[in-house]
Amino acid sequence: MKIFLVEDDAVIAAAIERHLAGWGYEVRCAGDFQHVMEAFDAFQPHLVLLDISLPFFNGYHWCGEIRKVSKAPILFLSSAADNMNIVMAVSMGGDDFVPKPFDLEVLTAKIQALLRRSYDFAAAPALSRGGVTLDLSAAVVKCSGEKLDLSRNEFRILQVLMENAGRAVSRETLMLRLWETDSFVDENTLSVNINRLRRKLSGIGLADFVKTKKGFGYLVE
Repeated sequence: MKIFLVEDDAVIAAAIERHLAGWGYEVRCAGDFQHVMEAFDAFQPHLVLLDISLPFFNGYHWCGEIRKVSKAPILFLSSAADNMNIVMAVSMGGDDFVPKPFDLEVLTAKIQALLRRSYDFAAAPALSRGGVTLDLSAAVVKCSGEKLDLSRNEFRILQVLMENAGRAVSRETLMLRLWETDSFVDENTLSVNINRLRRKLSGIGLADFVKTKKGFGYLVE
């Protein structure tokens, strides 16, 4: 997935680009803030990260220009996080707003949520890793002829981990994903769900499928 970053703070832009590249995204940063649309048209991104305060024209201007030619989700990044600016961002066609300073893991979770809502990832009926298959339509795990039904939260956790197989996923990212179910999720709730998921997986011979990344989160290799 391609992400177009319009951010005039070189330090912030470089940090975001490095972090998202580590998650497998192709990131291109705007270099000429007077001709943002030329770079957008050439890159054809799946999502745009857009600052509000920019040289020449502000982010609202560029949001309006992008909306004339594209439905790609737009995520505003700004330290101007008062209600007026948030309302303005949404009114101009923005899809979400992240106030600065922000945690890169939270930003990644927001990006993933926007991409899921905007594109039909459900076209892939299942996720597979290491002989384990997660049926996305039935919330069922299949392995070596065994079937395992999952609760909604258990399914969400395993889906995120298998979508990011080979990379550790932070507890914060998992909690944000679970919040999309509209249920209250805190540190304890996440731990309870992880433990239940592990016990269920152990019952079909997958005791070590979900690993702990100490001090960070969890991993499916």
